[in-house]
Amino acid sequence: MSYDPAAKFGTDPFYASLGRAFVTMCAVIPVLFLIEAIDVGIGAGELDLAGGIIPHRIDGLDGILFSPFLHAGWDHLYGNAVPLILVGTFALAGGSRRFIWSTFVIMMVSGIGVWFVGDPQSVVVGASGVIFGYLGLLVTRGLVERSWWNLGVAAFIGLLYWYQLYNILPTDQPVSWQGHLLGLLGGVLAAIMFRRKRSSSSLNTTTLTDF
Repeated sequence: MSYDPAAKFGTDPFYASLGRAFVTMCAVIPVLFLIEAIDVGIGAGELDLAGGIIPHRIDGLDGILFSPFLHAGWDHLYGNAVPLILVGTFALAGGSRRFIWSTFVIMMVSGIGVWFVGDPQSVVVGASGVIFGYLGLLVTRGLVERSWWNLGVAAFIGLLYWYQLYNILPTDQPVSWQGHLLGLLGGVLAAIMFRRKRSSSSLNTTTLTDF
């Protein structure tokens, strides 16, 4: 895993990667809205029950893969759409292959964790765990790869959404704080697993090449 000197911060390839990542993430959002429209069309909550995580139940295990694509109503989806575009863009700009693998790790850590420790009377859906995972990914990537760019992005996003960070703590609200916290930890793990090692000649560069 090495850096491409031509793709350092401020270069045309750098901005091209950001642009492609932004367009890709924007394309994901209509898919989520389509899924929610189908759920509403066949009966609100039917897809959530079929594809959500149901803790401690075998028939709820498939939700580990499907629940990030489902939402408990339009307000829930609206609340996740913009943060998902934002953090997803910067996570994807770091390389498509490691983005895919990082997303998989985040979904597994968050989903399996929720299945084990979540409320067995609940059905957990939503992309929030993945969003928190991308935030943890960006922060940790900045630290382990010594990337001021990733740290700056994480700080910027943190300033925008600091009021949401309490959602990683236990609450009486119908919010899966476990999924948020475990998603964040999944992002930390993914950043370490798929980190790039800097060579001595590239300590001062930031790149967006693929994994």
